[in-house]
Amino acid sequence: MTNWIDIAALDDIPQRGARVVKTSDGCVAVFRTAEDEIFALNNACPHRAGPLAEGIVHGKSVTCPLHNWVISLETGQAQGEDDGQVTTYPARIENGRILLDRSFLRARAAA
Repeated sequence: MTNWIDIAALDDIPQRGARVVKTSDGCVAVFRTAEDEIFALNNACPHRAGPLAEGIVHGKSVTCPLHNWVISLETGQAQGEDDGQVTTYPARIENGRILLDRSFLRARAAA
């Protein structure tokens, strides 16, 4: 049995965009960069739980739409002088499909 969940086609998320994905194992925000890289992390900014999936994706970061905190898509760490971190999840692209690692999602409550 595989630990990877097929959640969507790469083309379902626009470049420099994001989608919130609900699975039976949890809910995460999935981001696509301009270079077609995929990142998955909690959809809540560490500052005031702003919806990161509604933020602006630039490079390998997302800017929270509420208070402009910049969060690394690679590490989940707040950038600059801001302090905080969100959980990241392993994600990959295979045959044009986005896959999330089920074992990391199991600790999350279902959406």
